[in-house]
Amino acid sequence: QVQLVESGGGLVQAGGSLRLSCAASRRFLSFNDIGWYRQAPGKQREMVATISSGGSTNYADSVKGRFTISRDNAKNTVYLQMNSLKPEDTAVYYCNFLPDWKAVGWGQGTQVTVSS
Repeated sequence: QVQLVESGGGLVQAGGSLRLSCAASRRFLSFNDIGWYRQAPGKQREMVATISSGGSTNYADSVKGRFTISRDNAKNTVYLQMNSLKPEDTAVYYCNFLPDWKAVGWGQGTQVTVSS
């Protein structure tokens, strides 16, 4: 089974930036739509951004204009550039295939903590 590995999280001050990476164990990313999700303590997992195999993107209203999702098919990686971070962006961030029926088991995610 394909595994997805998220990385790039960390502790950053409000207004700062981070770039998250989502890599697959096999060369499946370039043929699939991918979503970035996040889950804050005590809250349900929510979708943050999506990118189609053709490069079309969509964003949650809460991150529109601040986050950018992109893909590098040669590196089999999808990125989430996060700028102007806010404390409410604090969460564990995950990636997975879209649509839901293509999703694989959730990875460990990468922790993003934004201090005020």
